[in-house]
Amino acid sequence: MTDPAPNQKKPDACVFVIFGVTGDLTHRLVIPALYNLAATHLLPDNFCVVGVARSAMSNDDLRDSLMKGLRQFATRKVDDDVARRLLKCVTCLAADPGQPASFDQLREQLEKLEAERKTSGNRLFYLAVPPRAFAPISRELGRTGMLRQNNGTWRRLVIEKPFGTDLATARALNVELLKIAEERQLYRIDHYLGKETVQNILVLRFANGMFEPIWNRNHIDHVQISVAEKLGVGHRGSFYDSTGALRDMVPNHLFQLLSLVAMEPPARFDAHAVRSEKAEVLAAIQTQSETDALKNSVRGQYLGGKIGDDEIQAYRKTGDVKPDSTTETYAALKLTIDNWRWAGVPFYLRTGKALDTKRTEVAIKFKRAPFAMFRDTPVDRLSQNYLVISIEPTEGITLQFNTKVPGPTISIDGVEMKFRYKDYFKAEPSTGYETLIYDCMIGDNILFQRADSVEAGWQAVQPFLDAWKKAGANGLESYQAGSHGPAEADTLLTRDGRNWRKLT
Repeated sequence: MTDPAPNQKKPDACVFVIFGVTGDLTHRLVIPALYNLAATHLLPDNFCVVGVARSAMSNDDLRDSLMKGLRQFATRKVDDDVARRLLKCVTCLAADPGQPASFDQLREQLEKLEAERKTSGNRLFYLAVPPRAFAPISRELGRTGMLRQNNGTWRRLVIEKPFGTDLATARALNVELLKIAEERQLYRIDHYLGKETVQNILVLRFANGMFEPIWNRNHIDHVQISVAEKLGVGHRGSFYDSTGALRDMVPNHLFQLLSLVAMEPPARFDAHAVRSEKAEVLAAIQTQSETDALKNSVRGQYLGGKIGDDEIQAYRKTGDVKPDSTTETYAALKLTIDNWRWAGVPFYLRTGKALDTKRTEVAIKFKRAPFAMFRDTPVDRLSQNYLVISIEPTEGITLQFNTKVPGPTISIDGVEMKFRYKDYFKAEPSTGYETLIYDCMIGDNILFQRADSVEAGWQAVQPFLDAWKKAGANGLESYQAGSHGPAEADTLLTRDGRNWRKLT
């Protein structure tokens, strides 16, 4: 086992309650993350996991299922002693929001378990369930008083994405949750923020004197944020056809990246200050008219094709997808931020499924240097200056700049200076959830969205949702699975005299 970092403390004793314990998210990410925390001694000494299912299930059956999932999805070699010690504390209870009495029984069972395990009444409720279940479960937790904090205990509620399906539903969900819990009890989780490189954006900007002075409209030409996926929709047809690429990725993943790149320096490095600056910059995204939204966006849907050796069927032929579906599997947007730092600097966002590569990156394109001194020489076209923050599949930072090629004549070529995490730090592979779950347990919500930030994100994308809905099939472009996306997405930049960075 690995020893914990010297500056990391063990969380308070607590019960970790997982709604949706039999689901994919729990098996694929939550339990492997808890295992990694256990392996690094970062779980409380007095700790237990309560798995809540809609139907009764024995403790042994649940433990066997979770162990099987852990062996399949673990990011490192599983130590049987650590795994058994973690899963030994798993208890399965049944509760269904459609049967309120089951939540009264759940409360009684939790109180009994807390006394046995000496967890001091602290509870972390994790909603690893479909979005439609967020409000019903939360209502029952509120009605039964299971979220009520007293006598120094803490109660926290973790909510997965997507948080709402548009601005109206996000506001309604916030209103409902804030009736039963305080904002500081709510942890709207986005696993992207658990990635080291994403968190490093703050350090890169504010801990290095060389970057912040040029991090503005005077030196930056534009910003590209890309999340490309090779996988198609797979078995998620029903969910995806009612969601689409824009709802699924932009108000959460891409806007989290945008807010870290574009936020103002916080007065101090604490949750309130950082989250306030992130909310401010999202609120400053210009709300476009529906006409402008159509002009400044591209949406596409993949046709059948081949990715590597795998045949990918067309999106409309996927199970549980309507044969005439107009749901987009690719989205590209051009946004502007109306504040002093970013006036006139476009932010280009793109995300899509069934593309030719898997890659997530933020590319900062700096303005071209004056090159009058090189005119009439072979170097009158300088390489573009990019700072690229790579998040997946390789975490690292690349700086692209110009240098002289060795030789008697002035010849300039673009070169790259690369930093990769795995070359410098010997960190064990993780799920991306370890930091987030640990922060939930210690009560640090710096990496979690606040209500105003969520609503600001939906405010920015609402015109695109409305315009695309009205347009229907008009303007929905096609692209081959295994390509880089619809050709029309290139036009979004070329009309501005710019180009997308190649991701392959």
